[in-house]
Amino acid sequence: MSKAMTTCDVMRLGAGSARACVAAVLLAAGLSACEPATPVNSAAPEAITAPAPAANPQPDVNAKPVERAAPPMIKPVVLGEFDPGNPVATSVTGKLSLEDTVIKGENGASFTTERVAMVSGGDQYSPGSTYAQAMIVDASQPVELRRVLEETPPTQSPSNALCGGNRTGFIALAKVEDTTGETLKLIGLKGTDLPAATANGIELCASTQYFPIAGGANSPDKKIAKGR
Repeated sequence: MSKAMTTCDVMRLGAGSARACVAAVLLAAGLSACEPATPVNSAAPEAITAPAPAANPQPDVNAKPVERAAPPMIKPVVLGEFDPGNPVATSVTGKLSLEDTVIKGENGASFTTERVAMVSGGDQYSPGSTYAQAMIVDASQPVELRRVLEETPPTQSPSNALCGGNRTGFIALAKVEDTTGETLKLIGLKGTDLPAATANGIELCASTQYFPIAGGANSPDKKIAKGR
């Protein structure tokens, strides 16, 4: 018997046969419903693969190192040996030896220093006070400024130290040329602030001058002329 019968086929059958026919149709329908459904896509899902991590960069052994410009060097205005040129210079140092980082007096006074700036005579070392006024030089005069790291007072008369009973904070140097020769101007400043127009606590201690000993002093570029 066919699994499906039209309404007309049922009507042509007798009552009993019709009931049997209907039962057969329902049984066939139930069996069809129990059959497992075929999946639309039975293929396994594709695996998702993440990109490989980037390799750690390795230094290029052939690459040249990066060169950085060195800070400009402050050249000394003068080096050498000098005779005192005024009574103050005689008192605080006597004969003076001016080296790259050390200033030494014949009387035992010494200063370990470092150059911190090259300024001009017209610059202020404290509000309203200029190097030109303290050193008696032109406003355009180059002035080397050194910080004092260590100080030793004169051996026989410690009270004659450059700043007396105070520690010397800075020393300023200028080489002045005129028709009679060359002169070293040196002043001592007390205080810890870097001398400037806005500095606090910077004061002048002493102003001295020296004359170069013949053949005993050298500028960075040439011999200093014979002293007076």
